[in-house]
Amino acid sequence: MWRYVLRRLLQAVPVFIGTTLLIYALVFALPGDPIQALAGDKPVPENVLNTLRDRYNLNDPLLVQYGKYMWGLFQGDLGENYDGQKVSEMLGGRWGVTAQLALTAWAFELVLGIALGVWAGLRRGRVADTLVLGGTTLLIAVPVFVLGYTAQIVFGLNLKWFPSAGADDGWPLSYLLPGMVLGSLGLSYVARLTRTSLAENLRADYVRTAHAKGLGRARVVGRHALRNSLIPVVTYLGVDFGSLMGGAIVTEGIFNLPGIGQQVFQSIQLKEGPVVVGAVTLLVLIFLLVNLVVDLLYGWLDPRIRYE
Repeated sequence: MWRYVLRRLLQAVPVFIGTTLLIYALVFALPGDPIQALAGDKPVPENVLNTLRDRYNLNDPLLVQYGKYMWGLFQGDLGENYDGQKVSEMLGGRWGVTAQLALTAWAFELVLGIALGVWAGLRRGRVADTLVLGGTTLLIAVPVFVLGYTAQIVFGLNLKWFPSAGADDGWPLSYLLPGMVLGSLGLSYVARLTRTSLAENLRADYVRTAHAKGLGRARVVGRHALRNSLIPVVTYLGVDFGSLMGGAIVTEGIFNLPGIGQQVFQSIQLKEGPVVVGAVTLLVLIFLLVNLVVDLLYGWLDPRIRYE
């Protein structure tokens, strides 16, 4: 297995380089001069502009800029924004907020999504199955900003079950409502994947053999059918965790959570390329790591899978 892990880590290197280079190129291809944008409409002497451009490598070709960025990254330096602030310090205080929000949403889709999927899969074609399919279809159809504002007004302002905005109440209270909103789409897909996969496995030959051997229904479903059914679910959950970390911009904006998504959105508006690239670089690393963990889980869920 260790050889497999090492091989996957080596395969991740070109993926990481290609992804970060693409992001770097897209960010710095945006029109406008970020140095001039710092001064707004005020005139800036040309020698000052050139000095600042040299300081932030803006006069260098793209590949040279990227090479200098990667050299700093290998030394643990994410660079500076155009005000001289360390990107690592700017993201450090916000990273915990986004991580707590993403983990809350991820746990919500993991627990409730699998539970609903099992409930529907064991009752395929009945009322429970129809309710789960109908409810998840509704969640998929409603945009996240509509769901977020509705949940904030109903459960935060009117019923006062949860804080309506901000992170003053800490985890988990401040993150429950935005976490459920952020995880609603993933919950729908997890429930549908679990339901479909479980229903198919319950008709498989090994399940009929287990019943014929006299095993109880709970053991057949829990130890055999469900375990094999979770492989596509684990794949989706692994990919979705990276999406939750990077896709929380709308949710953080609605619930006024000072996380990475809010910082990236503000940095795009201010043309602060180093901050955007630094944040996305960290998200790419998390995404690659989570996918490696998912691949290793396959062997535990299905013993027929071997790492060669």
